[in-house]
Amino acid sequence: MHAVPIRFRFPGIIALVITALFASTSTPAQEQKVEYIPTTLSDTLTMLKGQGGNIAISAGEDGVYIIDDQLQPLTDQLLVAISEISDQPIRFVINTHFHHDHVGGNETIGKGGAVIIAHDNIHQRMSSDYYSNFFDNTWPAWPQDALPVITFNDQITLHFNGEIAKVYHVPHGHTDGDSIVHFPASDVIHMGDIYFNGLYPYIDLDGGGNIQGMIAGAELGVSIAGEDTQIIPGHGPLSNKANLAEYRDFLVTARNNVQKLIDQGKNLEQAVAARPTAQWDATLGAVWITPEQLVIFIYNSLQGIAEFTPLNSDDD
Repeated sequence: MHAVPIRFRFPGIIALVITALFASTSTPAQEQKVEYIPTTLSDTLTMLKGQGGNIAISAGEDGVYIIDDQLQPLTDQLLVAISEISDQPIRFVINTHFHHDHVGGNETIGKGGAVIIAHDNIHQRMSSDYYSNFFDNTWPAWPQDALPVITFNDQITLHFNGEIAKVYHVPHGHTDGDSIVHFPASDVIHMGDIYFNGLYPYIDLDGGGNIQGMIAGAELGVSIAGEDTQIIPGHGPLSNKANLAEYRDFLVTARNNVQKLIDQGKNLEQAVAARPTAQWDATLGAVWITPEQLVIFIYNSLQGIAEFTPLNSDDD
């Protein structure tokens, strides 16, 4: 099966995806210099942008813990960036899902003594080989030191640095192991890859993702956010409740548009050709995920097909 060509149009996204694909084998990526950009969100919380999923860092009198840890070959650079925010040791890591650009630092940071926390399904996914139809690539199981030590089913709460972090599982969203993390005292939410801010989302059907779960996750984020809540997306710039609500509405409308085509008896090729996402294609579809790929994600989700099925899959 051959994937639809992925039309990368944004240099940062090209680097992110290529590095993620070859993170376990590509030595040159270790030599790539990454700029890490911190944004202070509260007395305890900092958002850190680098290469991979956005990171949240909690630093205070109890020590440091982080939400996600980006790409494996760049872990040493990431640790230097974190040390510039706090020189205390990393005590915990919370993974929002199992993709390489969010768990890549687990092994090194876990060996350093941090306790890795994640949903049950993340442990299961990371413990075995994983094949993606979308990328037409297989990733081997992660070593033991990279695996979560504490897992949960629905919710878990971490009490640290004078505030709580409430972690909510989102069933079958971007993957089947997604979580969003709410810091009520700091008024911050980390959405993980439920929220792609400024670009079409990647819905990992092979990893248990589904458009309905993406919508439910975005709605959960909106429901717990206040008007002034700072919202960290999995990818893209810092956001807020109004923008997250707009993203949720986009997902709902795109879902409904594709459902209408299904109700009309359109097959996948016909649904793609009908351009049900046309109103956003020039903006959200001009970064990474193409309009065609988004329609496939949504169509297969609604048809109960739990994998990415590229068009023209019989072509050489």
